[in-house]
Amino acid sequence: MDALTRLVDALRCLPGIGPKSAQRMAFYLLQHQRQRGLQLAACLETAMREIRHCERCNNHTTEDRCALCENNKRDNHLLCVVENPLDILAIEQSNAYSGSYYVLMGKISPMDGIGPNEINLPKLEQLVVKEKTKEVILALSPTIEGQTTIHFIHELLRQHPVQISQLAHGIPSGGELEYLDGHTISNALRNRAKIND
Repeated sequence: MDALTRLVDALRCLPGIGPKSAQRMAFYLLQHQRQRGLQLAACLETAMREIRHCERCNNHTTEDRCALCENNKRDNHLLCVVENPLDILAIEQSNAYSGSYYVLMGKISPMDGIGPNEINLPKLEQLVVKEKTKEVILALSPTIEGQTTIHFIHELLRQHPVQISQLAHGIPSGGELEYLDGHTISNALRNRAKIND
């Protein structure tokens, strides 16, 4: 396989990039942006080697703990549980939340072989106990898998003295947090609903 074919195949690993888009990107870089292509390659290599998961919340970081976990101005008695680091960015852009986070890195999906242990629910329980969390906000997508994950977390934490809530309705069913605007997320956070026992 020649270098051009390998480049096109490599670009196809990105979400939403099919064969034609990958070809266009490859030819554009080769024809017009070789220097930027080299910078992109260097940035990708550095990121893939240096970025890891925060030891506390699983967010992406180059340190042992991410900047949000290291920020002592945030309220550690309030914990927002999200599916992936992109959801943190979306919530932070709303400027409506100042607590801490926990990233599941997925959601329960028996069809895909993803259970509670694969998304580190035991670690979430340990964090809630260790930090004496007062409220856990479940900011998960309103999909079947998201609702299944909410149910498991609720069952896991119900034995602990912690209030469990979830984002209010208004987020479109089947929608993903990362695609919502800050105003929608801000309203959903303010109007979150407690999960009844």
